[in-house]
Amino acid sequence: MPADPYLAADDVVQSDHPAVRAAAARLRAERPGDAGFARAAYEFVRDEVHHSFDVDDPRVTVTAAEVLEHRVGLCYAKSHLLAALLRAEGVPAGLCYQRLATDDGGFVLHGLVAVHLEGRWHRQDPRGNKPGVDAQFSLDGPRLAFAVDPAAGERDYEPVHAAPDPGVLAVLRATDDVLTLREAGLPAEPVQSVSRTRR
Repeated sequence: MPADPYLAADDVVQSDHPAVRAAAARLRAERPGDAGFARAAYEFVRDEVHHSFDVDDPRVTVTAAEVLEHRVGLCYAKSHLLAALLRAEGVPAGLCYQRLATDDGGFVLHGLVAVHLEGRWHRQDPRGNKPGVDAQFSLDGPRLAFAVDPAAGERDYEPVHAAPDPGVLAVLRATDDVLTLREAGLPAEPVQSVSRTRR
């Protein structure tokens, strides 16, 4: 039987990295049960890892281990770490995306995590809270940082991906200053069109 891709490690979602595994084990010890652990991991990434734009930090982090070490990253990078922590303790997790409108009339892709608990996927947003943003861990419907407005062309992309979007990785790896991506440097659409998903 093939391995579950939503529990697998790769070179970005590094659920097998020693530092990631140690952090996941510590978080698991803090709260019992898969749901308790998932909440602890979510709150750790949301609150203890800063969003690059919020703190004007130019460092580029992509992999779970980089994000854990430097405690900073964009939404995509924070999602890579959260998915890795969850997988390290046997909780299936995937990556998903939203398209959000920007002030200049364009769009930007926003990264989320989906955790598989109680027989279904639950979307979580570890972006980090600030005035006007109040994302919370929830198994009773999404409590994300941003609500999409279909009338403005915004949308939730339904697929839950086992691996990060290639377009996101390409953008992150093409810069040495993540703050330069603030002005029209982030992807507007996911590259992935076909996904293996768990229902």
